[in-house]
Amino acid sequence: MIEIEYSSYFVRKFKKLEPRAQDEGGERIELFCDIKNHARLEVHKLGGHMKGQWAFSVNFRDRIIFHWSADKQTAYLLDVGDHDIYK
Repeated sequence: MIEIEYSSYFVRKFKKLEPRAQDEGGERIELFCDIKNHARLEVHKLGGHMKGQWAFSVNFRDRIIFHWSADKQTAYLLDVGDHDIYK
């Protein structure tokens, strides 16, 4: 089971999401904790200026950006939002 840690920035951005997106985000984070669900969540590496970070889908619009601990047992959630978070 993957452990989750939240950056204060992530928490602030998450609270600004619409209530429905917050519900979906919470469900997706729970699914993310089981590595078997990563294909379903479209977990993928990011490149360019975000190299070393990863993302997964919350819904058709929103994504969560995170990075792994050295042992890949903990995911640090960094940002949440639409595709503009990639800029």
